[in-house]
Amino acid sequence: MKNLIRVCSLVVLLSVSSSAMAWWWDSTPSDYTDTRYPIVLVHGMFGFDNILFVDYWYGIPSELEKYGADVYVPQVPALESTVARGEVLLDQVEELAAIHGKVNIIGHSHGGPTARYVAEVRPDLVASITSVGSPHTGSDVADVIVNSPGSSLANTLGNTLGSLIDLLSGGDFDQNMEESLRSLSSQGSAEFNQIAPAAIPTTPCGPAPSVVNGVRYYSWAGTATFTNALDPDSALLTTTSLAFDGPNDGLVGQCSAHMGKVIRDDYRMNHLDEVNQTFGLTSLFETDPKAVYRHHANRLRNQGL
Repeated sequence: MKNLIRVCSLVVLLSVSSSAMAWWWDSTPSDYTDTRYPIVLVHGMFGFDNILFVDYWYGIPSELEKYGADVYVPQVPALESTVARGEVLLDQVEELAAIHGKVNIIGHSHGGPTARYVAEVRPDLVASITSVGSPHTGSDVADVIVNSPGSSLANTLGNTLGSLIDLLSGGDFDQNMEESLRSLSSQGSAEFNQIAPAAIPTTPCGPAPSVVNGVRYYSWAGTATFTNALDPDSALLTTTSLAFDGPNDGLVGQCSAHMGKVIRDDYRMNHLDEVNQTFGLTSLFETDPKAVYRHHANRLRNQGL
């Protein structure tokens, strides 16, 4: 027991020390993330903007703003179909575009297809779409739940949790776990891809256009599950990963995450590490998730976006 405590203390110390060193030696230009158009961060399933001062995108908005970006975190239903979520997001994008001309949308998980819907119906409002760990061709976990005898119970429990998240985050949205899971299933994703085919590979893990209708498309994802012994989501996502045959982040398969220009599809990150959760407890042997977003914002900046 004492040895376990020593190991955990060492992990925390190394994490704190590395963060302190990064701050001390930070030579990043103050305008490094100063994109032409604002960045809009769209959460995934069971997502929110913030609850009790905790951001869904843990520390990422402030990291981007620190180096010059304008960042917006809209609210969309935690649990709904891709199209329904997309319509809610579209209303907010229209308001932002009326001021800024266009937006750069970054969507995590279900936020990726949600963003694609907006780009499909109003490409004139969107400079770029970036998906992070998004199931563009479906999630094996969603397939298992949708096709299981206990799907009704899962829907009831999901709606209860989604309603609680909505209440705490002040979203005021109805929740629909059944439609959310269906949208994220293989069948539901295939149907949505008929509506919004832009930048989706026509073969598994195959190439796809990186620019469609003037919109640039990017994606990245992780393929690890147990990444930090102190992070409770590691055990959960290691369990859900059993639904997959190939590399995955615990909820999304490696090839399903491909869209447009694939920046990288094998980060040592699980599905929640991709948004720097839980509370920044991610792998010590991989790039800090905040740095990945910072570098991507600079990539958009260099593209004139």
